[in-house]
Amino acid sequence: MSMGRKLALVLALCGALPAWGQDLVMAVSEGTSGGLDHAQVVTKYQGLADVIGRSIKKKVNVIFAREFAQLEDGMRTKRFDFVIARPSDYPARGVKIHGYHYLASAKPDGQCLLITGKDSGIKTVADLRGKRIVMPEPAAYMTKFCRAELRDLGIDLAKEKVQYVREQGAVAFYIDNKFADAGGIASYSGVAKKWAKDGNVVLHRSRPQPYFPLIAAGHVTEAQRAEIRKSLAAMHQNPADQAVLKTVGIEAFDTESGARLDKLLDWLGAEKGV
Repeated sequence: MSMGRKLALVLALCGALPAWGQDLVMAVSEGTSGGLDHAQVVTKYQGLADVIGRSIKKKVNVIFAREFAQLEDGMRTKRFDFVIARPSDYPARGVKIHGYHYLASAKPDGQCLLITGKDSGIKTVADLRGKRIVMPEPAAYMTKFCRAELRDLGIDLAKEKVQYVREQGAVAFYIDNKFADAGGIASYSGVAKKWAKDGNVVLHRSRPQPYFPLIAAGHVTEAQRAEIRKSLAAMHQNPADQAVLKTVGIEAFDTESGARLDKLLDWLGAEKGV
């Protein structure tokens, strides 16, 4: 055995690298909006793990990171070889804080949709001043997202009348029932799809940001990352892989959004450390 291979084996035994021939792990988080159990998550995402594994000739297994604390700890301790997660600030933290590397994000991008009632009289974002605004919980990613967008448009939520609710569905409920004049929801949510289908008012669509990013641990080599990106970018061209994308619930993968993911935490105004 060569000296380099011996060193790699020692590092693997110490937990710094996966052991030779050992299966790799892809952690999945669907955030608070996901209602699946572990077995359902494995069924839903194993096809994607297989695409990744094929590209680097490794077996990649799926595990469900149900809690955000579990997701964060797994990245901090490098237990996860790959992570695909929403909300997007967690993969952003993986890259910026825990030494992971960007691979891709899902298409389409995510946006904050500022919505209002048909008869609210609100025509522009500036009209939100002094109005009753409803948002998900203060710590929720989409609230941070909408807050950052509004900040850039000159609206400080800290100075407005804001009601916080547990779920995005409650945002629409509050507006429909005139408990609030406007609110913020995620473009990729079921609430947004229904809102648009019913012909309701979308006052403003925020700048797009990476949605559902996929990242790789530091021990995944640059050459391996390149092969994975190549496979991900081509998935929408292959009927079998198109079925995988449909199962996961995305249109395609964008392998060019890494620079935006690098800047996401700063834009959100999030903490840099843990």
